[in-house]
Amino acid sequence: MLIVASLILPFLLAAVTPIIGVTEVKVQKPPWRIHTLFSVECQNYFDWQTVGLVHSYHKVQQPGPITRLLSCTEEERRRYKGMGLAPTFEVPSMSRHPKTGDWYPAINKPAGIMHWLKHSKDAENVDWVVILDADMIIRGPIIPWELGAEKGKAVAAYYGYLIGCDNILAQLHTKHPELCDKVGGLLAMHIDDLRALAPMWLSKTEEVREDRAHWGTNITGDIYAQGWISEMYGYSFGAAEVGLHHRISEDLMIYPGYVPRPGVEPILLHYGLPFKVGNWSFSKLEHHEDGIVYDCNRLFLPPPYPKEVQMIESNPHERQGLFLSIECINTLNEGLLAHHASMGCPRPQWSKYLSFLKSKRFSELTKTKYLNYHEMINSTMEQRKASNESRWSHPKIHTLFSTECSPYFDWQTVGLIHSFHLSGQPGNITRLLSCTDEDLKNYIGHDLAPTHYVPSMSQHPLTGDWYPAINKPAAVLHWLNHAETDAEFIVILDADMILRGPITPWEYGAVRGHPVSTPYEYLIGCDNVLAKIHTRNPGACDKVGGVIVMHIEDLRKFALYWLHKTEEVRADKAHYATNFTGDIYSSGWISEMYGYSFGAAELNLKHIVRRDILIYPGYVPDPGVNYKVFHYGLRFTVGNWSFDKADWRTTDVVNTCWAKFPEPPPQPSDLTTMDEKALQRDLLSIECGQALNRALQLHHERRKCPLYSIKNSQPALLDGKIDEKKEIVYRISKLPVSEASNISLIHGSNILDRSLRIWMIGIWALSVIGFLVAISMVLSKRKVEITRSKKTRKKNPYTGVSVKHYDTESSSEA
Repeated sequence: MLIVASLILPFLLAAVTPIIGVTEVKVQKPPWRIHTLFSVECQNYFDWQTVGLVHSYHKVQQPGPITRLLSCTEEERRRYKGMGLAPTFEVPSMSRHPKTGDWYPAINKPAGIMHWLKHSKDAENVDWVVILDADMIIRGPIIPWELGAEKGKAVAAYYGYLIGCDNILAQLHTKHPELCDKVGGLLAMHIDDLRALAPMWLSKTEEVREDRAHWGTNITGDIYAQGWISEMYGYSFGAAEVGLHHRISEDLMIYPGYVPRPGVEPILLHYGLPFKVGNWSFSKLEHHEDGIVYDCNRLFLPPPYPKEVQMIESNPHERQGLFLSIECINTLNEGLLAHHASMGCPRPQWSKYLSFLKSKRFSELTKTKYLNYHEMINSTMEQRKASNESRWSHPKIHTLFSTECSPYFDWQTVGLIHSFHLSGQPGNITRLLSCTDEDLKNYIGHDLAPTHYVPSMSQHPLTGDWYPAINKPAAVLHWLNHAETDAEFIVILDADMILRGPITPWEYGAVRGHPVSTPYEYLIGCDNVLAKIHTRNPGACDKVGGVIVMHIEDLRKFALYWLHKTEEVRADKAHYATNFTGDIYSSGWISEMYGYSFGAAELNLKHIVRRDILIYPGYVPDPGVNYKVFHYGLRFTVGNWSFDKADWRTTDVVNTCWAKFPEPPPQPSDLTTMDEKALQRDLLSIECGQALNRALQLHHERRKCPLYSIKNSQPALLDGKIDEKKEIVYRISKLPVSEASNISLIHGSNILDRSLRIWMIGIWALSVIGFLVAISMVLSKRKVEITRSKKTRKKNPYTGVSVKHYDTESSSEA
């Protein structure tokens, strides 16, 4: 019967098919084969990243194979024990360049891809290539054609800090600077495009790396000015050379700690920067030598649970960013657990955290995300029609801050720049650096930030008045007249600030004619005769300052007024008094602030005054407000700890290895008895102090300060001699954070101890010399007496017993 049925069935199907109108279904075979690549080296640092990335790759079922491009020296390869962590294609290490000898491990990425294209059979059986970094977590499938990639046009994430695409760097290194795209991180392209691009990617990386004359921050955007992002420019310049265009998206990839655009689920987390949730934080650099992959059942410090995150943040958009942060680490830990199990590790002991990682709740939170390019475009168009919330429709922003050539402003710059990159602030940032010619000759902090140099007006060129605060409006005016910008809004900050989140015109409502600022209530001159003297529109005088968000066209008209009104108020010494200005020192020191308010009044600029942007550490926060800026202009305390920026006016913590400020307490000491307002006040103060020290710590790491080695505990040498100053830093550099927290004071006390030792040695030497002189005089006197006694004996006429008796007594006396 079965045989008969099998013979009849095809005929029945053939007969029925025309009746029911079934047509041939063309199932799309993936003629479009995908291969995912990432580049690493033979180090523990890359091994735990590999475990996280490969785990997430399997979790979201990313199509096609994945290959780790492993760059190792022969010595590293002999010692390496992580070959089983991922499908691996070994490539020669170019960390040390074979021709130039330059040490630059990042070049292994384009070099490894070149080697894979030439020597791997997989490269012959692929249509699309997705290139990732090891420090990433995949949240959803990356399908190049669904994201809008096509032959000749790659998909990439936006890297706005690659300012070299807009200046002389691109003009030097590509014939087509107009095609230079600021992209990186995620790359998805056709294999033919990659074959054309790869050689140029490598050669342009070598070019930029060798161009040390243009490593400066103001040219590359690299805050370390070490040429470390040469490989990124190698990609952008190489793509420009071969005419490869990009479909650029800011929604595909996000850094944990950043806040995604409303309604967007990024499909890639890039944990390249430190991030925090409440009092918990994570930085990949703290795990550079971490062998966590090979330690059974050891995980990274668990982040707060989702319920705790809901309590930490009430704003739903900000909370979504925090959820992404904890998802990143939880997925890493989930991958480590799976890896340890595959190693044959014993089953870990039960804990609340392990239970959470295996729960349905965690599974729901980390379920696969899908981002279709066409749906993304459609939703974006709908949002543009409905509101201005779409980031693609947002105007460009540029952030400015003014400083001078001094250690005092350098450590503030380090803090602000570090927080800028963590905050998610859109656009670029520029330091307006005011220096005299003499100061500039001796200044060594050029690499601390992207910088626009302006002439110093600290000593007024006409009046001779010493007033450094006037450099702020003067510098802004100089920047407007000499720098090119396509930004529509300018955010102006002070150097003594820490950014906690983005400050954008669309969030706070800034528009042309209506800048946004924060309240400065002590500017009482807006309400008295001072305003009547210095502006035609005293009723338009707003008591504002600190943070300014202004339309570029308003700023162009306003900047000159700001400068002139500052000069006016500064010259009006008759009204310096506290009852006119609110300045407790009655010194005219806040003339620049009045210059701003009176200048804005002249143009009838009406400020949107926001109290939820800025807070002074030490002030009690308003309940539920997520302040975006710390302004540490005043002394603040937590228990017995305090911080006042004025105490560090002459201390060079930036150029002294491992120097930082006294570490704030991890939490308020009287936590159990403190009311909620005081608790929140102290927590914000602690956060500010920690942020400054964290910025300095990373700065010293990037400056490659010497590390102390127990096995190699040799002092620093200078031309074959011990350099005592370097030795002090060398020996302190690897102390535990708790012991090294006040290292600048330790360093100072070392110098003090050294001077005391010198004095003590000097006094001791004088004492010894004095003692020797006294002994010498006594002995000389005794010698004279003995000589005289001998002469007397020669003259003595008696002999015999009496003489011997005398000699015996003389000997005993001597």
